[in-house]
Amino acid sequence: MSKLLCPTCKKPVEATAADFPFCSDRCRVIDLGKWASGEYRIASPIFDPDLLEELEHSEQNQNPGKEWKN
Repeated sequence: MSKLLCPTCKKPVEATAADFPFCSDRCRVIDLGKWASGEYRIASPIFDPDLLEELEHSEQNQNPGKEWKN
């Protein structure tokens, strides 16, 4: 059986536990509250203009006959 740590309180949790990956319903509700309040959020990707330009040039070199917008 593999043991992981509860993301809320860091106590060990069995992978087969009813509240997995949390150690208890209390920790699960605390985590849900953090998502609902906006404390947790998934950030949008950061686009590096230099990297995007490099990828565009690479694609243009691989497909020289295609019309490209500039």
